[in-house]
Amino acid sequence: QVQLVESGGGLVQAGGSLRLSCAASGRAFGNYGAGWFRQAPGKEREFVSSITGSSDSTKYADSVKGRFTISRDNAKNTVYLQMNSLKPEDTAVYYCAVRRIGISSYRYWGQGTQVTVSS
Repeated sequence: QVQLVESGGGLVQAGGSLRLSCAASGRAFGNYGAGWFRQAPGKEREFVSSITGSSDSTKYADSVKGRFTISRDNAKNTVYLQMNSLKPEDTAVYYCAVRRIGISSYRYWGQGTQVTVSS
């Protein structure tokens, strides 16, 4: 069982930055791939970014490429999402999730953190 707690959300003006954190419980965190997802009001949840357990590979949605950076610190059991040049359309609840290496679906999810970008 893995428990995830996101933090770092808030209200920011367009063009600003936020850094989200996702702290995980448990051991062997490096055995889990991690991802960030978001859900805006009235919209489906969408993929934002992912990172492998060893940080050797990352992926980004086209809408955030060049603006967001995912990283992780396995010693701290934490995944980060650095968000720069934020736009009003980035407004959403952001969720982190993890999956064991070799498993295709994300099994463990956090409760989400609200990010609001004002114009």
